[in-house]
Amino acid sequence: MNMRTKIVAFSFCLFSITAVRGQTPAPPEAAPSPSLKSGSRLYELRTYFTNPGKLEDVHKRFREHTMSIFAKHGMTVVGFWGPVYKKDGSENKLVYLLSFKNREERDAKWKEFAGDPEWQKVAKESEANGKLLEKIESVFLFDTDYAPSK
Repeated sequence: MNMRTKIVAFSFCLFSITAVRGQTPAPPEAAPSPSLKSGSRLYELRTYFTNPGKLEDVHKRFREHTMSIFAKHGMTVVGFWGPVYKKDGSENKLVYLLSFKNREERDAKWKEFAGDPEWQKVAKESEANGKLLEKIESVFLFDTDYAPSK
């Protein structure tokens, strides 16, 4: 991760960055800053770095399959974004935000999702011509005490 990305991530969330590689660390006992509302919803900002030429395949998989599987498991999608300007590999990047009641709900829903036979079939079929993702980064966020969110 380059320095600019670290600065943006830190200023955006005031929280720690966790690269997801099979398992995620235990949640903190309390928000790391008194300006963060530890009782707020837990947000997970996920950044997908696709393999070259695979970004549109990832968009297609979300559009045609993943979104409905998320809905089936009660996963709340806040939004999806993509970089506007090509810089530092941004042409292979997708960013999205999910919302959960807490870490326990997040972990349970992702476990349900990963074990879903429909998802397993879609994932296998969509990667028949090669892996879509190079890596995934996940950042866990709380609202700040001055945020307009409820």
